[in-house]
Amino acid sequence: MLTTGSASAEISFHDLKGWAGENHGAALSAFRATCDLVPDIAHLCTLPAPDPRAFFEDNFRPVLIGTPPALFTAYYEPELAGSPTRTDRFAHPVYAMPPEGPPPIPRADMPAALEGRGLEIAWLDDPAEVFFLQVQGSGRVRLPDGKVIRLGYAGKNGLEYRSIGRELVRRGVFTVPQATAEAVKGWIRANPAEGTALMNHNPSFIFFRSLDLPPDTGPIGTMGRPVIPMRSIAVDPEHVPLGLPVWVERDGAAPGLFVAHDTGSAIKGPQRADIFMGSGPEAGAAASPVADGGRMIVLAPR
Repeated sequence: MLTTGSASAEISFHDLKGWAGENHGAALSAFRATCDLVPDIAHLCTLPAPDPRAFFEDNFRPVLIGTPPALFTAYYEPELAGSPTRTDRFAHPVYAMPPEGPPPIPRADMPAALEGRGLEIAWLDDPAEVFFLQVQGSGRVRLPDGKVIRLGYAGKNGLEYRSIGRELVRRGVFTVPQATAEAVKGWIRANPAEGTALMNHNPSFIFFRSLDLPPDTGPIGTMGRPVIPMRSIAVDPEHVPLGLPVWVERDGAAPGLFVAHDTGSAIKGPQRADIFMGSGPEAGAAASPVADGGRMIVLAPR
């Protein structure tokens, strides 16, 4: 099941920092949330596991893929104020996928191509938040009457993702540690014209769909199931198969056992992962500064 063009080396569970102190039961629940979707490990879904740590040690082998240091970032599900119709305040649309599919045109040309087609799912009051909603790939929009629209990823225009934070670093506006999502949003708001041009530096454009989800679940990941706070990660599926457990040793944070439940346009390479922090502003504040080294070890089935 684990095939990759990157160098790989099998290691021991004893080599995993903090392995003995992990909450293996919580990790097992996260693993079983999607294991039935993966033929090579589906038989493990119903296997008795009175000792969750032994379950992982008996059925998996730790494999280091690629060469550390890793790069760990984090994402979250934002909750934003919005409206189902355009108003003076809420004037920036979130779009559904066109019925004929996504137009393969850059972000800068998208408003003119979509205007007047009735594809608006909701309207927000801040173009920077619309942009970063697309970066996150999911979100909640709280309407004036208190109702909440859950938004999920529906597709994209197929053009390459470019980081506007990195672009501001290249220009000398920020250093790498300074270029958090909140700092970039602040710069866009303070420089509206330049901010629009900066957002258009990223030609990739994301479309959404409305989801009927309970309020206490996370957004839908690539596997079609809700992602789980501090247990789900987005990976590059060319190196890390979806559904597998992944041991994360992140600089400055406690190690932990996650599951590869999601993917992302900016998540490329064997030692690259995006950690799902949860929903709402607190999760956003926790996610924004994360840009950590460390290493990730895939638990491949025996």
